[in-house]
Amino acid sequence: MEAPTDQPPDHQNGGAPEASSALARLYDGFAHIGGVILAVMTAAVFTQVVLRYLGLVGIDGLEEIPRFLFVWLIMFGAAAAMWRHEHTVLDYFLNRLTPGPRAIVAIGTNLLGIGLFGYLIWLSFTLLPNAGFQTSPGLGLTLDWVFAAVPVGSVMMIVPMLRNIWLEARKAWPRPF
Repeated sequence: MEAPTDQPPDHQNGGAPEASSALARLYDGFAHIGGVILAVMTAAVFTQVVLRYLGLVGIDGLEEIPRFLFVWLIMFGAAAAMWRHEHTVLDYFLNRLTPGPRAIVAIGTNLLGIGLFGYLIWLSFTLLPNAGFQTSPGLGLTLDWVFAAVPVGSVMMIVPMLRNIWLEARKAWPRPF
């Protein structure tokens, strides 16, 4: 059994502490941005409910804010969770493998995820220019700002997946020196 350490998990695997801690702070910032987005969404919905309860007319476009921010919330939250390894994992069979095959499966899974997010980025080259021609009825916002969450979030999730591949490879096949 290993002795507990005061270092964050990214530093325990022999990673570069400076780069790792800078990225950890960045992804912590993504989590905080997600929290701010959630607060704005909640305030917008609450305001609309109160105005309608009082029999007043809602504010034009206010109902679009939570809908449009939801996509950004998902992307920021998923990226922060990806960095922290907080996504739900069904790892019963994975844990039954020896370290070598376990690393191969983990690396393969991350490579599949990178492929998926790369495909979403590629599709966004078509989606974003077309969305720029559409505007929302209430806010008058061009929808490319809404759909930009897909490629931005995909890039934010690829970075932790690359780190996961590197850490799994180092853990399973340490350097000979």
